[in-house]
Amino acid sequence: MSESRAAAPEPAADPAAETISVPRLALYTLASLTFGLAQGLGNNLVAANLQAVQGTFGATTNEAAWLMAAYSSTSITASLLLWKLRTQFGLRLVAKISLVFLVLLSLAHVVVHDLPAAVVLRAVAGFVGAMLNTLAFLYVLEALPVRHKLTTGIAVGLTGSQIAVPLARLVSPGLLDIGLWPQLNLLELALSLMALAWVFVLPITPPPRAKVFDRVDAVSLPLLILGLGLLAVVLSLGRYYWWAEAPWLGVCLAGGIGALTLLVAVELNRERPLVNLRWLSSTDMILFGGSMFFARFVLSEQTTGTVGFFQNLGLLNEHMAGMFWVIFAATLAGFVGVAFINRPENRPAIHMVALAMITLGAWLESHGTSLTRPQDVYLAQGLVAFGGAIFLPPAVGWSFAHTLRWGIQHLTSFFAVFLASQNLGGLLGAAALGTLVTVREKFHSSQIVENLTLADPIVAQRIQQYGGSYARVLGDPALRGAEGSALLGQVATREAYVLAYNDLFLVVAIVSALCLLGLVIHQLIARLGAARRAQAA
Repeated sequence: MSESRAAAPEPAADPAAETISVPRLALYTLASLTFGLAQGLGNNLVAANLQAVQGTFGATTNEAAWLMAAYSSTSITASLLLWKLRTQFGLRLVAKISLVFLVLLSLAHVVVHDLPAAVVLRAVAGFVGAMLNTLAFLYVLEALPVRHKLTTGIAVGLTGSQIAVPLARLVSPGLLDIGLWPQLNLLELALSLMALAWVFVLPITPPPRAKVFDRVDAVSLPLLILGLGLLAVVLSLGRYYWWAEAPWLGVCLAGGIGALTLLVAVELNRERPLVNLRWLSSTDMILFGGSMFFARFVLSEQTTGTVGFFQNLGLLNEHMAGMFWVIFAATLAGFVGVAFINRPENRPAIHMVALAMITLGAWLESHGTSLTRPQDVYLAQGLVAFGGAIFLPPAVGWSFAHTLRWGIQHLTSFFAVFLASQNLGGLLGAAALGTLVTVREKFHSSQIVENLTLADPIVAQRIQQYGGSYARVLGDPALRGAEGSALLGQVATREAYVLAYNDLFLVVAIVSALCLLGLVIHQLIARLGAARRAQAA
């Protein structure tokens, strides 16, 4: 998605170019939302319906997770490569070829019922689908005057892919009522056809073409793709196969780190580097990358945290529809609202408000119990969703403007850090929070179980009550006692998971609060420095 901003037109000399045609803007915005939804719904429909995927392919949870890993491993570097392709060969040609391939892949998904073949298709879809993010930005930028491109344009360009996350879970129950895996892919096919139609019907100004490939790219690009792809596989599947129990995870991790190390060696000695590592190590770019990692980490709280919490309580997507509507509305409201105030002078204040809302929302969720239901977290999820939505556009707009001030030659480096922070940040957030839940559940389980002894009359009474539910089918008191103990163990595990998810929410709240504190301190230091310079002058 980042590559689209490279094509933002230079300031127009004609004052008429600064006027906004509302019908034209509405049409191009609709096209942008179509591209964003087509890209966002693709992988989120799979992530939101792993049980249906398992049923279709007769796969375990670990095996079904390969579909998401395959998509992530290719999409993580696809935008960078596609940016170079469309710069050298032209936007329309690359966009048409990519979308035609995406339509064909969506058709193939409908008829494929073999898991290995589906994994390969998802990997290819992750690559060609990256063009959709580019088009989502280019189309909305086409209809906006220059002064709004890095403010309103970025907010609108991000909207489609972000609202796709709750929307995938809202539409899934209805699709699954019709059919399992094929129906999910029919929606993806429909959106791909709509996206292809927009490209043919609605023209945009083609970005300038230039020769951007050289011979060293034949070494650098494979190393980048291999390194980040292997890291994406490890982060996607590590918590499913567990980090220290699958030797091949270590091999993938070593291979990914080795490939990226070779890439660094090549790029540092290159006259025109693919990724300018020295520039990326500057304070400003480190802050930008960190802010993007944080944004993805926080958004993982909704999918890995809240959704996982209710799934462990036995709820399905249809039971959480009200909560997803709140998340959808809050996310949309956040992007629409920030589009009007996303100016450089407002960005620190916007980020402070966003961090405060995320902190409060996560803290409210950290008090859950086994009786908590989706309607109890409407306020908390609304705060987190709105805060996450208003956090992203100012950070992206500032960093892109900063990159252009340094020179257009740094754009590929900007894309690299943006893509890595967005994709790897999301994977790392889900992996870290999912691992935290597993570790804390084991801890809380041990604490709970060690206090459950038959010497405690309350425990003995509870086992007897649970065993009594089998009185009509089990006449042996010993068997009823065993079943009662098993049910008590399930209740203990459920409560341990509740406590573990509370820990997750509390960690997100603490991290957000620390980021807010750091931002406040940074702004105070900046103001004091400005005041001293003014006095000295």
